[in-house]
Amino acid sequence: MLTAIMLIAYGYCQAQTDTAQHIVRGRKNSAAQQQKPYVILISADGFRYDYAEKYQAENLLRLSGQGVRAASMMPSFPSVTFPNHYTLVTGLYPSHHGLVGNSFYDPEKKDSYSMGAKDKVRDSSWYGGTPLWVLAEQQQMLAASLFWVGSEAAEKGIRPTYYYNYNEQIPVSRRIQIVKEWLSLPAEKRPHLITFYLSEPDHAGHRYGPEAPETAKAVKMVDSVINQLTLAVKSTGLPVNFVFVSDHGMTAVDREHPLPMPTAIDPSKFIIPSSGTMIDLHAKDKADIMPVFEQLKKDEKDYKVYLKTNMPEHFHYSAKDDRMNRIGDILVIPEWPKVFSNRKPGAGYHGFDPQQVKDMQATFFAWGPGLKSGLKIPTFENVNVYPLITELLKLDIKDQIDGKKEVLHNVLK
Repeated sequence: MLTAIMLIAYGYCQAQTDTAQHIVRGRKNSAAQQQKPYVILISADGFRYDYAEKYQAENLLRLSGQGVRAASMMPSFPSVTFPNHYTLVTGLYPSHHGLVGNSFYDPEKKDSYSMGAKDKVRDSSWYGGTPLWVLAEQQQMLAASLFWVGSEAAEKGIRPTYYYNYNEQIPVSRRIQIVKEWLSLPAEKRPHLITFYLSEPDHAGHRYGPEAPETAKAVKMVDSVINQLTLAVKSTGLPVNFVFVSDHGMTAVDREHPLPMPTAIDPSKFIIPSSGTMIDLHAKDKADIMPVFEQLKKDEKDYKVYLKTNMPEHFHYSAKDDRMNRIGDILVIPEWPKVFSNRKPGAGYHGFDPQQVKDMQATFFAWGPGLKSGLKIPTFENVNVYPLITELLKLDIKDQIDGKKEVLHNVLK
């Protein structure tokens, strides 16, 4: 009987998963935009900068060899999923676009955002900046999203013309077919920008660690998907540029000696949205900030403690950067390979300073008719992907961004 109930519950959960395509009716590409090239922006979550060579991702090595390959790409701080995916499509640091963590607190709203809370994920008031698909649609160029952070919210009142709410129920083979179907639409209905997200090898990296055979297998799976996707797209005969990125890397941590919550922190006096590779403390009473900071500083071992007002400059994550006032008053950051946990931590983590912990660094490959061939470039910051894609699509940037066009301009033909 219990098994039957569990199966019914599972079936109910499956039925609740939204796997339908959402289409905003009444839009079409302008005549001028129909002449523009195409970009597919692909993210493989947690695909560390060295994974392609380390695990011999043959297709990615071949394709990037025919295009552009960066030594690595520097994620923004903190090096976690939601902030960095949204940085890639806005050209803004997390402190400027507002997604300052996978989970965070907004004192003005008196509410918390979490990547697992669908109502928050789809609420545009949490997001700043102008995502690439919004920029494209504003200029009468159609966009499509097979998942990306922010694509489920109507930012500036605009969603991509074609989009899916995030779910892992749609098989990868079907996702590839969907992209081909989009590119097979009539010219006035065909998206010129497509975002395409893969959740591996992040899951494998967290569970088994970056050195594990399971992670190697996940990298090979991603490599195979990219090969299948490029073959499907090639059959359309369209001038498509591929930009393959990741949000962050992955590192092994000390699983045997996790750091407990420091005793100086009284959880009743602070709102603490998350911990792991950062404890973010919002004081309920501002008078508690300095005494707790000073005690944490005195006890400082295997972690660094900062006031929001004195964060390292290269983090772009301080009081003066904090446009939406969402960064905590005190930030406690463990020193690699330590993490905060009240139980045995997982095998792989990210979130550390990517300038200090190279394992945090991400991947950037790009290939296609608009890009140079056989070009290797040095490490660059991920805020610069946005202006590159706007150049490939010949879109005009209207807002001030942190990325600079000149950083990657030389990769264009």
